[in-house]
Amino acid sequence: MRQTSGVRGDLRLRPVRPAGWWFDLLLLAAVVALTVALASGHLFGLDRAVADWSDENRPAAARWVAMTLNLLGQGTPLTLLAAGLGVLLAWRLRSVRPLLPPVAGFVLTFFTIGPLKVWTARPAPSASVKEPFLSPEQTLPLFQHDLPVRFAQSYPSGHVANSIVWYGVLALLLAPLVRTLGRTVPPRLVTVVRVVPPAVVFCTTVYLGWHWLTDSVAGLLLGLLLDRLLHRVPWNSLPLPARLHGWARPAEHLD
Repeated sequence: MRQTSGVRGDLRLRPVRPAGWWFDLLLLAAVVALTVALASGHLFGLDRAVADWSDENRPAAARWVAMTLNLLGQGTPLTLLAAGLGVLLAWRLRSVRPLLPPVAGFVLTFFTIGPLKVWTARPAPSASVKEPFLSPEQTLPLFQHDLPVRFAQSYPSGHVANSIVWYGVLALLLAPLVRTLGRTVPPRLVTVVRVVPPAVVFCTTVYLGWHWLTDSVAGLLLGLLLDRLLHRVPWNSLPLPARLHGWARPAEHLD
């Protein structure tokens, strides 16, 4: 039997707000309901109206500003940044536990967001003005599996979902990292890190016509659900292999 070390006596989940699993179930039900509505042909008018308004109110300067701000939601740089913070904190605390949130975030997003995009197979609004040059009506429905995968991965918005998950992980690691320098992070700053970038990504993604409004709403709901799951994990209480020795010790302030 594999021995484990560095484990506290209990594995109770960490609290989240709102407390309880009812809110998680509500988020999941909302994602399902939204998907069913779109699969039934509903909400297309709303999506089209928002996309058309964005097209008609997007001067060049505003477009470049939005494109720049939208970089806040790039999944790969956020993953690397979270991994880098995890490595730095792990080295300073001599514990592998700060590496666990970035790894869990990567696994969770990889096995949820991507597969959902492929399964729902929805084109983006821009698919009517560039490849595959669909008619405006053809860009709205889900489950267009006759299209190449690269042209039908709009639902849900990965930018929005990834930004919620990864800025949540960054906020989780930032506070203990700053404490190792003898300082503290104001709770309001943690809230800003977790809220402002995803809100910016949500708005710019829709404004640029890279996603339908409902794509971004689905990304928001899914991202919040994944974020709550990650923040429930008692990182300092998880059992780790005994061969890690002292590196399995609890990481101060990680929980």
